[in-house]
Amino acid sequence: MNHKQLLALYGLKYNPFLPDIPPEALWPPPGIDMFCFRLENLVTDGGFALICGEPGLGKSKVLQLLAHRLNRLDDVVVGVMERPQSSLNDFYREMGSLFGVNLSPANRYGGFKALRERWQNHIKSTLFRPLLLIDEAQEMITCGMNELRMLASAHFDSKCLLTTVMCGDSRQPERFRSTALVSLGSRMRFRMMLEPYSPSDLLEYLEHALEQAAAPHLMTSGLKQTVVEHAGGNIRVLNNMAAEMLATAAQKELTQMDENLFLQIFSRHAPIGNRRKKKNNSLKGERNE
Repeated sequence: MNHKQLLALYGLKYNPFLPDIPPEALWPPPGIDMFCFRLENLVTDGGFALICGEPGLGKSKVLQLLAHRLNRLDDVVVGVMERPQSSLNDFYREMGSLFGVNLSPANRYGGFKALRERWQNHIKSTLFRPLLLIDEAQEMITCGMNELRMLASAHFDSKCLLTTVMCGDSRQPERFRSTALVSLGSRMRFRMMLEPYSPSDLLEYLEHALEQAAAPHLMTSGLKQTVVEHAGGNIRVLNNMAAEMLATAAQKELTQMDENLFLQIFSRHAPIGNRRKKKNNSLKGERNE
């Protein structure tokens, strides 16, 4: 069964358990409204903000939701860095591409001046700082981070020409404690630290995802609770389990997913482990005898 047939079978607008969800349908996690409000104010002053957390907690989706909301503001220019691990030369190439400046990586000083002039002219005409979003920021090289800090700083660090949101895993705050990056870490005006979600948060997420995809009755209430309890507070784990169940349900042409489907799919691994434990226990018993 192909993707279109799966959607048609359950009347889905899209698969709610895959990453390519429309921005307007994204679930707003706890704390996102306050963080967005602070960022809307930050684009008038400039500065740095940080989103971080363990893998699978939805950091990139928070960044996508943030970009969607800020793009609706008039005169706010949003640039998304797609290759944070670039060398310094490629860093300038990408910055020039994002903000419409023709840069020569061989002339970094010229690129430095051209970018700052472009940002200063934009601020004068709109009163908003350009916004730069960096996903997977933990992969960014140290000299690139420091170059970004100096690029955005003007008038003896009394004026910031750029608003930057860095999004990375738990390694990012650790890097900011190093001597080379402590200056940048101290400039993080706002931080959003994502923690494993509670069962009630995950249940809210799951119901929101199904509602937005036009299939609120796709899963029984019992299955929703079961999936939430086995997700370990991690949205990616929840989505992976749900996506596998949806594919299996479509293959079997089930009208609704329930707890029996969950047991059929995910209890297949449990007997193997149980058999190993029983085998080990029997061997120990034989040795003791």
